[in-house]
Amino acid sequence: MTGNLSTRQIVAMGGAGLSIEPDNLLLEKYLLKLANKDSPKICFIPTASGDSQSYIDRFDTAFAQLTCTPSHLLLFRLQTADLRSFVLEQDIIYVGGGNTKNLIALWRDWGLDSIIKEAWERGVILAGWSAGSICWFEEGVTDSFPGELTALRCLGFLEGSNCPHYDGELERKPSYHRLLSEGLISQGYAADDGVALHFLATQLERIVSSRPHAKAYRLEKVGETVKESPLEPTYLGDILNTSL
Repeated sequence: MTGNLSTRQIVAMGGAGLSIEPDNLLLEKYLLKLANKDSPKICFIPTASGDSQSYIDRFDTAFAQLTCTPSHLLLFRLQTADLRSFVLEQDIIYVGGGNTKNLIALWRDWGLDSIIKEAWERGVILAGWSAGSICWFEEGVTDSFPGELTALRCLGFLEGSNCPHYDGELERKPSYHRLLSEGLISQGYAADDGVALHFLATQLERIVSSRPHAKAYRLEKVGETVKESPLEPTYLGDILNTSL
């Protein structure tokens, strides 16, 4: 049975701690708290990196420090024939970075996109950084193709577009502005590294950050110009020992 809309959560990160600064796991701690369980089941899906062992090792090292039950779903080294049951028993699906086009193609070929959507509708929290952030939106700014950054059609769980690494990669900001001004991508959100956009149902509910001065942005085309509006996150370091 499909869950109530208010239980659907997606946490889209510009860049997460285990990918950019493994000693700063504030975003990962925030994510685990959302499950509201003593030891939430969190499954890492590193499809976009080709199931990179280094990414898997980083995940294992990071979440071994936290109270949770971690696992992996590896499409290149499949552990189960029953993907649906495995995914639906998780509390959190955590998707890594890499090539978003490859991620979407492989998920669709395996039917994993539909399974993950069902899990989301049943209350499983979806999260991820970089490719694991833009995949949830209708469109994203991607480096999946050689050359300049381009727009990519994604899964469409969330409306609009997304751009991660807004402060971490020099070409992200000008590319998002260019794509918007040329009408090649829809309006949406950008996130600096360390910033997470927390959606409840399909509405942006909260913005949090593991870095004191990092920000998110709302971008839209207004006439012939692109309007970029800063969105101030809540710094998680200030509330680490309080209720989130």
